[in-house]
Amino acid sequence: MLMSHPYLRVYFGRDDEHSPVCSVPTDSPPKRVTVCLGDILPTLLHAIRLRRAWVRDFDDDQVTISSDLHEVLQAYEELRPAA
Repeated sequence: MLMSHPYLRVYFGRDDEHSPVCSVPTDSPPKRVTVCLGDILPTLLHAIRLRRAWVRDFDDDQVTISSDLHEVLQAYEELRPAA
């Protein structure tokens, strides 16, 4: 039984090279969203466990956490057993 190979097409953008695909103002700050850690933690843990490549794209992003969470994380880091 012969299996046919699927053909893939690569989209390179619009044919007109002079028209932008999208325009993003470079002088505007990135949008910020405030969320509860409990709302995003399950998704982040799942992506980290599955080693999703997009997680590494955000390695340099800064996050703001409460000072009490920061203290707990520091204490945990000092007390956790070596892996």
